[in-house]
Amino acid sequence: MSDASQPRLEPGHEAEGKPAALIAWGLYILSIPSANVLVLVGLVVAYAARGSATGLPRQHIEAQIALFWSVFWWTIALWVLIAISMAASIILIGIPFLLLFGALWFLLSIWFTVKSILGIVNLMSDKPA
Repeated sequence: MSDASQPRLEPGHEAEGKPAALIAWGLYILSIPSANVLVLVGLVVAYAARGSATGLPRQHIEAQIALFWSVFWWTIALWVLIAISMAASIILIGIPFLLLFGALWFLLSIWFTVKSILGIVNLMSDKPA
């Protein structure tokens, strides 16, 4: 016996996850202007949509989640190196390292944004991530 008030548990159409994947990629693209706040919103959208997405949108959502976590751990590592360089800059040895690790952190942010743009272009053209 089926109850009309219960949610449908069968997998939906393959295109169901595509709007959520587009939204998450779009929020990822805005990472630099939003000081990475919208990336966290994009991650929440990706995790929320992962359960109902199938096929190609699911692959893109999984790619978004993997991209976030890889960049997250690299960012943590660079911030630790920046903090160490700041402490060492008191003795004037760490200033070049501070500049180097700051530049690497900026390049990591640029790479994340470019990778997000490529991801949304691939999703729009229905190619795998």
